[in-house]
Amino acid sequence: MTEEELKKRFKSFAVRIVKMVDSMPNTISGRAIASQIVRSGTSPSANYRAACISKSEKDFINKLKMVEEELDETVHWLEIIMETNMMSSNRLQPLYNEGKELLSIIVKSIVTTRYHLNS
Repeated sequence: MTEEELKKRFKSFAVRIVKMVDSMPNTISGRAIASQIVRSGTSPSANYRAACISKSEKDFINKLKMVEEELDETVHWLEIIMETNMMSSNRLQPLYNEGKELLSIIVKSIVTTRYHLNS
């Protein structure tokens, strides 16, 4: 997958998170979780773009670690939303799967870059 393709996937993921948040229940817990996931779910897109223009491999890894952290948090919130039946699991499963897949790609990128850095 190219850098541009991954940028598009991250942006699409962020847009899907925003749309999901706008349809969350207007309850105390719904608003609290929506506030959290809209931040964690949109920041990987911006952080990945920042990683793409990093100054060094170490800087690239550091920025990808931020992407990893935010994606992991987003996956966590999606699990909470599904497990509390705040929204339908059937509706969220594709978004959850995409979050897990993006997380896997980023972790592999970090491992590969660290390997090249230490070679």
